[in-house]
Amino acid sequence: MLPVKTLCPVLLLLAATLRATVPVEVAAKPAGPWKTYDTRTLADLPTAIAANADADLDDYGGLAHRTVKATGFFRVEKIAGRWWLVDPLGGLFIHKGVVSVTPQRTPGSRAAFAEKFGGEAQWATQTTDWLRAFSFNGLGAWSDTEHLAAVAAPLAYTRIWNFMSAYGHVRGGTFQQPGHTGYPKDCIFVFDPGFEKFCDEHAKQLAATKDDPHLLGHFSDNELPFKREALANYLALPDADPGHAAAEKFLHDRHGATATARDISESDQQDFLAVVVDRYFAVVGRAIRTYDPNHLFLGSRIHGAALRFPEVFRTAGKHLDVVAVNYYNAWTPAPDRLAMWEHESGRPCLITEWYAKGLDSGLGNTTGAGWLVKTQADRGRFYENFTLGLLESRVCVGWHWFKYIDNDPADTRADPSNQDSNKGLLSSRYAPYADLLAATKRINERAYALADYFDARGGAPKP
Repeated sequence: MLPVKTLCPVLLLLAATLRATVPVEVAAKPAGPWKTYDTRTLADLPTAIAANADADLDDYGGLAHRTVKATGFFRVEKIAGRWWLVDPLGGLFIHKGVVSVTPQRTPGSRAAFAEKFGGEAQWATQTTDWLRAFSFNGLGAWSDTEHLAAVAAPLAYTRIWNFMSAYGHVRGGTFQQPGHTGYPKDCIFVFDPGFEKFCDEHAKQLAATKDDPHLLGHFSDNELPFKREALANYLALPDADPGHAAAEKFLHDRHGATATARDISESDQQDFLAVVVDRYFAVVGRAIRTYDPNHLFLGSRIHGAALRFPEVFRTAGKHLDVVAVNYYNAWTPAPDRLAMWEHESGRPCLITEWYAKGLDSGLGNTTGAGWLVKTQADRGRFYENFTLGLLESRVCVGWHWFKYIDNDPADTRADPSNQDSNKGLLSSRYAPYADLLAATKRINERAYALADYFDARGGAPKP
């Protein structure tokens, strides 16, 4: 046994480094019910982790002193059990981004914009510097890349191209749902004879940025309905619809010419959904790589119930470089869920939407899928808790917080999911949320050290 004089400092050190998690009250909607979740923050980890920020970063924000093969573009590599992005210089890289980095369009917000920035070019430069000050190194979907990619030292950015929803707009039959495009009976048009030609034409615009090293990769769509009941849904389409014909052939090939929807088995459902997913990613991926062979194919931002379906990830992994996931309804990332995504797809994941809204913002917070918490400090605690789980998983190569600026209730053209909620790092009048931003900085500027900490704790050698 250690003598008392030795034991006391040891106990004090343990007390300083192994602090209890923070309970945070959380709800799905303003009316509740409220539930308390244990929430891990940087303060719960050994104090040495919090002592210093990551250093020796290259121009992209990757690790200048830990490099692998450089190709001049972003790529992915699994090293010693952990997935990494690799930046164009060969530095190991974690993409810490923000979605929809673009100005608000309401009169009140535009007036605040003009007063604070003057114009788009000044906004782009100041905003890039501002994001870097909080150790963000990237831009998520729907960002104003026209201006942000034109600054002297751009952040690593992504583009979203809406292949299926753009085709649906031309074809007809689509409609607006909260957060994404709706399709007849949740059936995307992958079996239409014109879809492949449309994708090839649509992808020609990608050639304009195919040589840009700051472009990380492409999202093909947002939140497509990959439903387990796809076979029954396609069978319910009109007889003349190509999707109905494809579903009917699939069913008859399996169960005979007299088979109907009553004969559908669980394996039929899973296998037909895989056919839909495979057809979509094969067609779109081929078009993307024809006109831009240099950048990562990130997928369609998988969401909802599809996050539980191995067949979706198994099939997507045949075509994608990184599997983009919009991850809601989880206070802490589920380790088994992330492990399934990587095991089935054979690819890393990038979390492309997640957020919490604060009651203290003064907004109604009735729209959107993110959690509701009491304060901006609680939003920050959620940021810390969630990103720590992602880093610990070893399969996640980054995250994109949703989003840059709050909803403005005066925006009558907004998507139904973006009407009155506190989702931003800034208010709709460009006022920063200091407590949230302080938390983002705490994690972002230590992301590489945290990855090393979790790898060492798990016994994995460092790359």
